[in-house]
Amino acid sequence: MPSLPEVTSPQKRANVDTLLAQLDQVVVGKQTQLRLALACLLARGHLLIEDLPGMGKTTLAHGLAASLGLQFKRIQFTSDLLPADIIGVSIYQPETQEFRFHPGPVFAQVVLADEINRATPKAQSALLEAMEEQQITSDGETFKLPDPFFVIATQNPSQLIGTFALPESQLDRFLMRIEMGYPDREAERALLKGRDRREQLKALRPCLHARELATLQEQVAQVHCSDALLDYVQDLVDATRHSAQFVHGLSPRAGLGLLNSARAWALLLGRDLVLPEDVQAVARSVIEHRLRPASDAEGLPSDRLVGQLLETVPIP
Repeated sequence: MPSLPEVTSPQKRANVDTLLAQLDQVVVGKQTQLRLALACLLARGHLLIEDLPGMGKTTLAHGLAASLGLQFKRIQFTSDLLPADIIGVSIYQPETQEFRFHPGPVFAQVVLADEINRATPKAQSALLEAMEEQQITSDGETFKLPDPFFVIATQNPSQLIGTFALPESQLDRFLMRIEMGYPDREAERALLKGRDRREQLKALRPCLHARELATLQEQVAQVHCSDALLDYVQDLVDATRHSAQFVHGLSPRAGLGLLNSARAWALLLGRDLVLPEDVQAVARSVIEHRLRPASDAEGLPSDRLVGQLLETVPIP
């Protein structure tokens, strides 16, 4: 089993704990969502946050970028948004008689695609190459995006007016999907009594340096997974492929995403091996948006179907 001395060092643990505690002061009462968002970043994935307006989606994105000291850009998706508004555009320079590429807001370390399902599918698809390849192509020339590159997209529930549902191919580009949910009474009281969220965001200070973040991302792949744990992940994926409750099962990429997310979750807890509890902790966020209920399962919420899956597949 590989050892990860830097992961379990008191200093690094203190930095991660400080980061989560700082975010908890701004996004109150959402410790699980904050930890999932950070795990998604460490696993080099992208995050989709779906909920009603005003639930703290944008605040979480701002807070995470500020607490990590990363360059942050926000793209407000609207029905008239064009792909060039996202990736950039080449403009003719009369003095040199050449076209020069002007990078768009996607050239940032943390990109907030706000209300992504309010834009047309053409504009939504402009993010696909960036998210998958960490590069964009304009006029036959390829431009690398920064490292790290983390897209946090927010979307309103599909039943709201003026939304365009994300196609399954684009949903699959997101490693995780989470919901913020209403705060409990105690957390909402803290929000009512606290300072304005925008003022608190301005006061946030980086808790991890870019080098530390890169080290943590590299160490995610080193977190040990036993053969029995791999059996468990395969059993979960295989169960979706043979279940009558889903239109189709999980892809191999979904299985890899589940394993990498579980590794990142274990890393955040200071462990150098993955337990079945880590897989269960991230399973809903990783696989729920990738599964479509079959006709005989219509009416059942997707979280209940995934819950049944976790209950029925035995731990080796």
